Amino acid sequence: MKEIKKYSKAFLPCAILSLVVIVFGIVGFFVKGINLGIDFEPGLIEEVKIAPSAIELTYNGSAAVSIETNNTELSVVVSGTGAENQTKKFTYGKYPTVKDMVDGLNTVEGVTAVLKNNADSDTYGIFTNSAVSAKLSSDVPYFLYVPAEESASIDEVRDSLSGLNVVVKELGSDDNRSFQIRTPISDDSKSNYELTSEINKNLQEKFGEDEVAIIKTDFVGSGLSSSLAKKSVVLALVTSLLIWLYATIRYRYDFALGSVVALIHDCLIMFTFIFWTGIEFSTTTLAAVLTIFGYSINATVVILDRVRNNIKLVETKKFNDILDASISQTFSRSIITTVTTLFAAISLWVFTTGSIRDFAIVLTIGLISGCYSSMFISSGFISLMRRRWEPGENAFRVRPKKSTARNN
Repeated sequence: MKEIKKYSKAFLPCAILSLVVIVFGIVGFFVKGINLGIDFEPGLIEEVKIAPSAIELTYNGSAAVSIETNNTELSVVVSGTGAENQTKKFTYGKYPTVKDMVDGLNTVEGVTAVLKNNADSDTYGIFTNSAVSAKLSSDVPYFLYVPAEESASIDEVRDSLSGLNVVVKELGSDDNRSFQIRTPISDDSKSNYELTSEINKNLQEKFGEDEVAIIKTDFVGSGLSSSLAKKSVVLALVTSLLIWLYATIRYRYDFALGSVVALIHDCLIMFTFIFWTGIEFSTTTLAAVLTIFGYSINATVVILDRVRNNIKLVETKKFNDILDASISQTFSRSIITTVTTLFAAISLWVFTTGSIRDFAIVLTIGLISGCYSSMFISSGFISLMRRRWEPGENAFRVRPKKSTARNN
């Protein structure tokens, strides 16, 4: 039989610790605020990279020629009246350097590729400016970029936009840096087009017209952001209500309240982390919070099932003894399940960027909090609710089975 440890002795210290962390989170809300993503706050988000253009492309012919890029190759799409519709692909593995890519592009009839910078740079880093048309012409050159070894700093970007109401955030690593530029939008503010034009103009004046590439631009109006915020709150409340209802039907009302208290605890712990780290709260981050709702209640239900069984099996006058036995019997399972899930979450944290990385970070914090709250916060609340519990009043012991053996 497994050794029963006195986990109940940690209920009060854990409750105090959690209360301190939650108060710290409330302070963080007023001091740091919440970094709302564009999903929940009307505004414009633009991601840009600052780097000298590596390849200049022009086309002189009657066909329509455009450029497409992805993670593995660059494609030249030829179409139009009188042209042979075709797509010529230049994989980064076959053309490993910028110079190799220039030589390959010059084999396309009518296309002229000129090497401008970074001849020996890796082509896997090629990116384009999404703000301009990818269609080639003889009048306006089209540029391809690769990350610069010494790109602009975040202070330089902020300085170039100092006259605008924007927030600049650095993304990526030192050798592949990009900048997220956010600006709020009100009903009487400038249009989306005017804002992007003003931001891009300031950047181009600072770094050069051919050295600023817009990676992506997102815009959300006030009506949509307000609707998403309300629906997110309703979704969280309905989820908590359904979980409480399920636990009440399956167990008892105090067990159900304990499970909901654990969910609220995990939610507050994750938001404390979000407040103080400044992680952007977007729909992706909300998905991590709701994921922990499901994970945490699953871990709590395992312990509650054991508690329900042990009420009938453990002969004691103290309800804490039943909780200690139940946590002891499920402790290894809880830890192993959490650790194995953490492997996936931490892998996403380390090897991804952007919103997926934020999802992984919040998920990691939630997994640790969920395991902790299932064992100590939920159980501690149930212990408080049953502090006057007496055996035989609200539970029954299993009676010994009658012997079926016959006397010879």
